[in-house]
Amino acid sequence: MKILVGYKRVVDANVRVQVKPDGTGVVTDGVKLSANPFDDIALEEALRLRDAGKATEVVVATIAPADAQPHLRNGLAMGANRAIHVVADEAVPPLAAARAFLKLIEKEQPDLVLMGKQAIDDDSSQTGQMLATLWGRPQATFASKLVVDGGKATVTREVDAGLETLEVDLPAVVTTDLRLNEPRFIKLPDIMKAKSKPLETIQLADLAIAATDAPKATRYAPPAQRQRGVMVKDAAELVAVLKQKGLL
Repeated sequence: MKILVGYKRVVDANVRVQVKPDGTGVVTDGVKLSANPFDDIALEEALRLRDAGKATEVVVATIAPADAQPHLRNGLAMGANRAIHVVADEAVPPLAAARAFLKLIEKEQPDLVLMGKQAIDDDSSQTGQMLATLWGRPQATFASKLVVDGGKATVTREVDAGLETLEVDLPAVVTTDLRLNEPRFIKLPDIMKAKSKPLETIQLADLAIAATDAPKATRYAPPAQRQRGVMVKDAAELVAVLKQKGLL
């Protein structure tokens, strides 16, 4: 079984994002970029399935600018067998990303596609669902547990009422939630091995995907600063302050 894993590069989750002074975007120059945390979980789950003998090959793929190869080498160091870099100079909206991944699926013929449930830069949570629809295959989203056996995948997902279990036929698309696993640490010998693993480069234009209209952000702004707290002596004074602020 071959597993294809979406592996997006984003601003590191520990970095405090700053808006550019002119409001045209967020500051990325000199900012640490890392794998989307949900995609790290997807890759870890693929590696665990391979380690358990359920899969024979794990392929990581990203759609990113030309300087993203070190990001893919990170995925190879985690344990992926191969990497595919779809080179795109600008950010790709979810529908275009899904269409690009569909082209990779047609080329690679994977039995399972694993993706993070969302990327922490845009929080769209759309690419996996769109890909499954375009592919015409089942989907199971927000997986907190995944069992693959006998050409089927059993996915447990958290819903408002508790836990929901879905069984889907493979090939399928599964998106991963935080509680699925804890990604492994990368060791120095694995980093050295990753340098010799295959990394294929494809230009986004060569995939000949249909043009996609997407919303465009016209201006970015940081959230309003929180006001200082006010100490009150008792409930009566609290009510008076809230009325003064027009909150009651």
